[in-house]
Amino acid sequence: MNPFKLIKSMFTSAPRLHPLECAASVRAGESILIDVREPREWASGVAQHAKLLPLSDLTGSRAQWQRFLADHTDKEMLFYCAHGGRSVMAARILAAEGFRTANAGSITDWVAAGWPLVKPDSAPR
Repeated sequence: MNPFKLIKSMFTSAPRLHPLECAASVRAGESILIDVREPREWASGVAQHAKLLPLSDLTGSRAQWQRFLADHTDKEMLFYCAHGGRSVMAARILAAEGFRTANAGSITDWVAAGWPLVKPDSAPR
């Protein structure tokens, strides 16, 4: 990733939403829930309906992210990770690029809100 874009993203804000605030929009297809953890972390379960796109690819080659971003310019993107740090980074990086984004916390927040977990092989990508 271009270092200047990364620095710009550090000064870009993105809202922090609780899973209960965004669950309805995810279910209605108005927002996209994105798990930015690394693939090895998905084995323990992912939030139902989450797209699986690692932060390392977003900040790297964007082999997986490029097409996804081109296909979803009209949707708000809600990010979660293991503890909330990577989701903040993803939300800020893409907000700086003009996408509608929000940090939706951690997988633990989603589970605590009653959101179902699924195994990654049955999760939509």
